[in-house]
Amino acid sequence: MIKIERKTKETNIKIELNIYGEGKSEIATGVAFLDHMLESFSKHSLMDINISCKGDTHIDDHHSVEDIGISLGQAIKKAIYPISKIERFGSAAIVMDEACVECDVDLSNRPFLVYEVEVDGKVGRFDTELVEEFFRAITFNAGITAHIIMKRGKNKHHIIEAAFKSLAVALRRATTANERMGVPSTKGIL
Repeated sequence: MIKIERKTKETNIKIELNIYGEGKSEIATGVAFLDHMLESFSKHSLMDINISCKGDTHIDDHHSVEDIGISLGQAIKKAIYPISKIERFGSAAIVMDEACVECDVDLSNRPFLVYEVEVDGKVGRFDTELVEEFFRAITFNAGITAHIIMKRGKNKHHIIEAAFKSLAVALRRATTANERMGVPSTKGIL
C-alpha cells in the first residue's frame, strides 16, 4: 500500500493506493463529480484507492482537482517504478452510450499528455476544463505518457467518464504482469 500526503495552504490530501487491488475505493474529495469519476477509475483500473481531500472549494474546485491529480500521480509513480516484468504499454477505447474515448499509455518515465477531448462548460457544478488539469497532473507526476482522444460524443458526463475509464483500463493493461518482459525497454531502464 502506497501512502501519499500533500498539505498546502489550499488543500490537505491523503491517498492510499494499491495498484494490484480489487477496484475498491473510499473517495471524499469535496468535489462530488470528481468523487464519481475516481470511484469509476478505481473500479476499472482494479486499483484500490482511498482519497480524502479538504480543499478551498469555497473559491472553486481547481486546487482540489489538480492537487489530487498530483498526489495520485505521485502514488502511481511510487508503485510502478522501477518498471520490470510488466507489459508497459496499454490502450483502451471505452464506450459510454454515444460517447467513445480512447486512451493509449506508455509507462515510459517520460511524462507527456496529448488531450484531445472537447467538452466545454459544466457538468452540474463541475467545470469541465478541470478534467484536462487533472489528467495533466496525474500523467506528469506518474511519469507516464498518455494520449486521451475523444472519438465521438455529445453528452459531457459520458465523454468525461469514458476518458477516466479509458485511462483506468489502459493503466490496468500496461501494469499487467509479464515475467518474460524483464525491463521492457531496449535502454535497460525506465
